[in-house]
Amino acid sequence: MKTIISFLSITFLFLFAATSIAQNKRPNILVIFSDDHAQQTISAYGSKMMQTPNIDRIAREGAILQNTFVTNSICAPSRAVLLTGKYSHINGLKDNSPKRLFDGSQQQVQKLLHDQQYQTAWIGKWHLQTLPQGFDYWTVLPDQGYYYQPDFINMKNDTIRHKGYVTDLISDFSMNWLNNRDTAKPFFMVVGEKATHRTWMPDLQDLGAYDAIDFPEPANFHDKYEGRKAALEQDMMVRKTLVMDYDLKVNANYNDKNLFGRFTPEQKNIFKKYYDKISLEYEKIKNDSSQLEKWKFERYIKDYLATAKSLDRNIGRILHYLDSTGLAKNTVVIYTSDQGFYMGEHGWFDKRFMYEESLRTPFVIKYPGKIKPHTSINNMVVNIDFAPTLLEIAGAKIPEDIQGKSFLKLVTQSKQPLAWRDAMYYHYYEYPEPHHVAPHFGIRTQQYKLIRFYGPHDSWELFDLVKDKMEMHNIYGKAGYAEIIKKLKTQLKELISTYKDEEAAAVLKKE
Repeated sequence: MKTIISFLSITFLFLFAATSIAQNKRPNILVIFSDDHAQQTISAYGSKMMQTPNIDRIAREGAILQNTFVTNSICAPSRAVLLTGKYSHINGLKDNSPKRLFDGSQQQVQKLLHDQQYQTAWIGKWHLQTLPQGFDYWTVLPDQGYYYQPDFINMKNDTIRHKGYVTDLISDFSMNWLNNRDTAKPFFMVVGEKATHRTWMPDLQDLGAYDAIDFPEPANFHDKYEGRKAALEQDMMVRKTLVMDYDLKVNANYNDKNLFGRFTPEQKNIFKKYYDKISLEYEKIKNDSSQLEKWKFERYIKDYLATAKSLDRNIGRILHYLDSTGLAKNTVVIYTSDQGFYMGEHGWFDKRFMYEESLRTPFVIKYPGKIKPHTSINNMVVNIDFAPTLLEIAGAKIPEDIQGKSFLKLVTQSKQPLAWRDAMYYHYYEYPEPHHVAPHFGIRTQQYKLIRFYGPHDSWELFDLVKDKMEMHNIYGKAGYAEIIKKLKTQLKELISTYKDEEAAAVLKKE
């Protein structure tokens, strides 16, 4: 009898140990989630504007997704989609209004991973108006946060100001949490970057990093918006919407506590010295409208890229930390952004429209031993797919009410699965402020994009993305497209029904 009990005890201990080892081998998951970072400025995506060696490293050692899209191109809603895997009308966060609060009590990816014994953390930009729920640890920027001497809210709901540059601090706090976590459990951490959000205030060491480069304007920078009512009425133009002192730091008021009041005296002197030189440039050309327009574009691009330079450098710091601690061997690393951004295309900055530059978002992922280096995926992935993919990586069950689907097999299998989406659905809501972009929804296929603007601009737009990559020619209602439009409208209605978008359904019902 003693022999049997001893055998059973040994067997139990063996099974327990095997289970513990298996749990410990589950991959860690680290998501670096930036703000407004355009694919056009990432060298892994072919950008000639700047080099991003650390983002490129993730792509090189794993996979780059060439066609990743968002459901609603705006900051807070994209974060809600990351957490829930559901469209804005389902998760409840349609826009950035401070009156629209994210319901943190709902099902979220970190809660599901916690149920799988993952340690969970969110550090950095949060921007969901309510405080995080369901994380083991968090420290977040209030609202948009500041680039210099930013405040962070901690889990005691204390707001504490920290000395330094925000991108450096977010990296420091992230690595500090990793140093002090429970090493017996796998972790899921989101590093929420503020960069590259407006007003593009570079780290001091990056001031003027791109001043020697003459950046050409995009071919459609002087777009006249013919046949596109909503595009004509927007207020997000480089030439007229950018604010001279606020955005371009020309003759800036350094006593403005909302923007420049966070500097230390030393930081202020360096920053002011650089932008005083820029202000002198402006004074020389301010009365020449053609020179001024080009100059505004150049200043916007150069500040944006200089801000992105720190972002990429800090991604390199985090990757080095993972390498030096041995964590890199069993950590999935993802870099993505909440949406894309206009780098002068159509004459714009910002996002919102369903046009390609803001609809697309970067996504690179490395998963040692699972994703082959130099993998490139052309399938259409949507940000509702992020949450279920994270769950599948962790071996967690994907709830049926999540609207996205995991793309893990797309990036880990050499033979791609046959069944995958051939169209994606989009819906944007925020109007009229801050940029007067009319609400709209639409469908994008491999070749066509059909958009329905409603509210202030009751109109349709159709683009052939093969013939018209820059989306300059609205061919809705043109001869020869009746059957294509009919088919796209049928697909659009099916997607609206699938994703249970009652507001869009009501718009179409009136036709």
